[in-house]
Amino acid sequence: MADSKSVNVFPSKRTFPPLYSPTGEESIDRLAFFHVLERLKTQKRTGWVDHNIPNSERLAFISDHMYRMAMLAMCSSVPNLDIPKCVMMCIVHDLAEAQVGDITPHEGLTKEEKLKLETEAMRNFVHDMLHSSPAAQRIYALWKEYEDGQTSEAKFVKDLDRFEMASQGKTFEYEERHGVNLQGFFDSSLPWIQHPEVSSWGESLELERQQLNSTNSTANT
Repeated sequence: MADSKSVNVFPSKRTFPPLYSPTGEESIDRLAFFHVLERLKTQKRTGWVDHNIPNSERLAFISDHMYRMAMLAMCSSVPNLDIPKCVMMCIVHDLAEAQVGDITPHEGLTKEEKLKLETEAMRNFVHDMLHSSPAAQRIYALWKEYEDGQTSEAKFVKDLDRFEMASQGKTFEYEERHGVNLQGFFDSSLPWIQHPEVSSWGESLELERQQLNSTNSTANT
C-alpha cells in the first residue's frame, strides 16, 4: 500500500488512522477502498460499548446497523419515496466511519469538527481511492444528501437511523437483563421520529418493550 498522509488528531480520546495516499493506479486504489470497507465490519457502535453492554461486540457493528436500516427501507410502503435511493443512502450514510469511527457527542468534538473529519474521509474515498468515477460521485452525492438532511429521502433515512438504534436497544434490554439503563437511547431516538410510517414502527416497538418489561417484573415478584 502507498505511503499514507498524516494522522488526524482532534481534542478527543481518538487518534484517527492516516488517510490513504493514492498510487495513481486505479485498480490498486480501488482495491484499497474495498479493503477499507472491512473496517465497517469490525468497528463497534460506540454508544453501546460505552455502556458496557456484554454482547455489544457481537451485536453492534457499524455494518450491522447500516444493513438493517437498508432492509427497513425496503419494507416501507410509502409510495412517494424513492425507495432504491433510500436503500443506497442507508448503506453509505455512515461510510465515513470506516475512517473516523463512530464518534459520539460525548467525545468532545463539535458537530463542525465531526463533519470536517467525515467530509475529509469521504473525499479521500471518492477522489483518492475511487478516482472520482461515476460510482464514487454517486456514493458521495448520497452521503452529502443525507448529511444535508433536506430531501424527503434523507429525512426518512434519518428516522430509520433513529428507529434502528431504538430497536437495538430493545434487543440488549431483552437479551441481557443486566441492569444497565438504556432509557437515554430511547429518549434520544423514538420521540424525534417525524415520518408517520417509521413513527408507527416506533410505537409498536415501545409497546413491545413495555409488555416485555411488565412480564419480566411479574416474573421477578
